[in-house]
Amino acid sequence: MGIMRQLGIAVYPDHSSLDEIKEYLQQAHQVGYTRIFTSLLQLAGNDGEDNLVKFRAMIAAANELGFQTIVDINPTLFKELGVSYDHLDFFHELGVWGFRLDEGFTGKEEAQMTRNPFGLKVEINMSAGTNYLESIMSYHPDTDNLLGCHNFYPQAFTGLSDEYFDQYSRPYRQHNLHTAAFVSAPSAQLGPWPVSEGLPTMESDRNRPIATQVQHLLLTGMVDDVIIGNAFASVDELKAAAASFYAPVPQLTVDLIPDATETERAIVLDGIDGQHLYRGDASAYLLRSTLTRIKYGKVAIPARPVTGDFHRGDVIVVNDGYARYKGEMQIALTDFPNDGRRNVVGRITNADLPLLAGIKPWMAFRLVTAGA
Repeated sequence: MGIMRQLGIAVYPDHSSLDEIKEYLQQAHQVGYTRIFTSLLQLAGNDGEDNLVKFRAMIAAANELGFQTIVDINPTLFKELGVSYDHLDFFHELGVWGFRLDEGFTGKEEAQMTRNPFGLKVEINMSAGTNYLESIMSYHPDTDNLLGCHNFYPQAFTGLSDEYFDQYSRPYRQHNLHTAAFVSAPSAQLGPWPVSEGLPTMESDRNRPIATQVQHLLLTGMVDDVIIGNAFASVDELKAAAASFYAPVPQLTVDLIPDATETERAIVLDGIDGQHLYRGDASAYLLRSTLTRIKYGKVAIPARPVTGDFHRGDVIVVNDGYARYKGEMQIALTDFPNDGRRNVVGRITNADLPLLAGIKPWMAFRLVTAGA
């Protein structure tokens, strides 16, 4: 039985008060968050029992709001807590949805744990890039209870490259496993360790707006769940990430020129029923959304002065000079000359420009302005 994709937050009870966490849970719950990541790795040591009391209270508060909680753990902590891979009562009594193995066993233990009587989810580390998953699969796990989740990277310049993210994620897609990865809230400061340089999975996401990070993960096609790795994201950041995650089609952010006409704005932002469709017989030079010319083909679209060649990311409306194609919305994919029959009315933002490669022929998408 498939798992619904989820948007999540991370909380760290050993670094926050219970009241702060409860307020954060309420804020996230109100805008559609349903999943929680937290780390039990900090329980090791003398304060473990005191911290565990806070964890239990946090998980109980989250469960009341309908959240599903995954706790990060490793084999060493299994031993310290007196937990055995064939007796998972501890996690069941803790009230969690499941646990994430930051470090794994041999594969046999993971497979056995997926067949637990409580339906607990066993989430494994997708960022290792080894044959770990294949080892688990060779022991025939219950794949309904086997999940994958990438790491996050507190230290700047240590996150996964886009290429390795794709390479490490593909085996999980091939086995139809539910997957997750992390984005970072620019204003948030808390993580499991005393470093606050963001907590994304991919290094390219570290300094992007949070909505762009979410869109980036989704456009990879490798991720079901997106989790904000650091706390506490602001209300605006929670809303922006949720709007991006729950958008029915991918969204790219555009900066329109100040004097864009009402018609040009409508063509770009409204498209047809709020969307564009990337024409399937694709050009190397232009992404074409042709249906807008049906609606706007008879509306005057005066030519604008030519100010130079087109560049990748330019948002274009075909003007009166190209009568048959007037009203078509286009996005430049590479540099080519401007002969005056197309108006540059905006540009994909620098943050979102790399995401343009993720919009494929016959894909529906939206263009939105910042803050929309």
